[in-house]
Amino acid sequence: MIYLFSGDDVKRRLKSYEEFVKNIPQDVEIFKFNRNDFSENQLESFYSGPGLFFKKALVVFSNVLEYEETRDFVLSKLPFLGDSINSFVFLEGKLSKIILDDFKKARAELNIFELPKVKTERFDNFLVANAFGNRDKLNLWIYFRQAVDAGVVMEELIGVLFWKIKDMLLKKNFSRFSEQELQVFIRKLSFVLPEARSEGKDAEASFEKFLLEAF
Repeated sequence: MIYLFSGDDVKRRLKSYEEFVKNIPQDVEIFKFNRNDFSENQLESFYSGPGLFFKKALVVFSNVLEYEETRDFVLSKLPFLGDSINSFVFLEGKLSKIILDDFKKARAELNIFELPKVKTERFDNFLVANAFGNRDKLNLWIYFRQAVDAGVVMEELIGVLFWKIKDMLLKKNFSRFSEQELQVFIRKLSFVLPEARSEGKDAEASFEKFLLEAF
């Protein structure tokens, strides 16, 4: 049998695991391994059958799925662990859905403890676009940094700014910028992300450079 205790709520996860261990029969031998002393040969020996000095074992692995090489090996062996007379416990942090699905397929008992998600207000991307349209360099940079801190992706910001400049062209709003300047901005914006990717540059830094050098 396989038991998985995972999630980013460490306190609840460990408490549940400790309660689980209290109910293990005394004749079951407990072995513990972490990511630093994990051995593929040991894992295979435990799921193969009883040991020389014990009839049944509970093998506890802590954070062994953090390393890709170890993770791939363990996941490939889950079906064997599930069929073994011994039991296996995995203490892990937050895992992806793909990994959790592998444990489900192996009929593991899943104990997932996640911290509640904190709702945050969505950043108003138009603050950046409007500051640009007003030729307000100081607030443009301030709002841009706020957007980055809020986790807004560059594609969203560039898209809103592109729309803003297009709208100024359509409405012939040339109070802050000439038509020629706006046309140049449109062309440059179209190439900010593609050029950054092709040249291996950071998208955030490339877009920030465009904003700071625009006027």
